[in-house]
Amino acid sequence: MPAYMISYDLRKVRNYDALLKALRTMKCISPLKSLWFGTLLGPASEIRKILLQQMDGDDGLVIVELKPGSEWAVAKVNENGGVWLQQNVSP
Repeated sequence: MPAYMISYDLRKVRNYDALLKALRTMKCISPLKSLWFGTLLGPASEIRKILLQQMDGDDGLVIVELKPGSEWAVAKVNENGGVWLQQNVSP
């Protein structure tokens, strides 16, 4: 399954509950407050469609597929973000 990085910006009304529940249901991890990693069935547009249902109309969302061999570096991340990247993105 492809690896994805998901980031969001909840703007005016900041109700995170439904979005966080959806990301956790997808077994994503959160290395930073509004950044998530997950191995998900794509394409990114389908993941976007699912997550937008849990967000307000003015919220922002970015979904990027991470390819094996991509360069990365982390510092002071939560939930073993570096380990996840090593397992899912490193060559």
